[in-house]
Amino acid sequence: MTTAPEAPKVIQLDPITLLTHASGPVKLTVALLILASTMVWVIAVLKLLQLARLRTAQARFEGEAMRATNGLELFEIAQAHRTSPGGRVVSWLAMRGAPGGVERLRAIVDRAIVNERLRASTFMPTLGTIAAVSPFVGLFGTVYGIIDAFVRIGAEKSASLPVVAPAIGEALFATAIGLAAAIPAVVFYNIIDKRLGDLESSLESSAEEWVLVVAESRPQERLRAS
Repeated sequence: MTTAPEAPKVIQLDPITLLTHASGPVKLTVALLILASTMVWVIAVLKLLQLARLRTAQARFEGEAMRATNGLELFEIAQAHRTSPGGRVVSWLAMRGAPGGVERLRAIVDRAIVNERLRASTFMPTLGTIAAVSPFVGLFGTVYGIIDAFVRIGAEKSASLPVVAPAIGEALFATAIGLAAAIPAVVFYNIIDKRLGDLESSLESSAEEWVLVVAESRPQERLRAS
């Protein structure tokens, strides 16, 4: 009596099954990448909202600062717009700008703009690090999955699909998660960095005018004081 041939094993290659049956290092790698991917989206949303708020506040301040005819009026407008980058720069200039010539005023403004750039660049190094490191973390999971596939081949003494497919699937899944974390990080980093550069350029061009307004109004202020 002949026996019926054994039914082929059904190989489940969906992501959930691959993750639940993955080895410990691959699970840890995927968990780190999922955490990194979540951080990318959280940071991106927070930075975009922050930059939108800063650009709106800066536009309002510049609209009023254009009407200032002397340093005193400019300082008063800055006090009313202390949440804007330009308002903080002019306030810094008011605190540290006397006495001194135009060159000193420009140096003070340059330092204040650097402070604003640092303030607006919070979490950007984290975003850049995730963009640079995530593919390599995913590659680690890929390499470990391939090694695991060879170990299974040696243990089973067979290179059949049911033996190697789960391990190879785990490896490719880790690569996919790494790319899913890295690609948005690169895109968001470039977008946010471009907007930061635009804000800084606008601030620098406006600061030249603010320095001249303050410098030109000082002789008049000294005459009034005398």
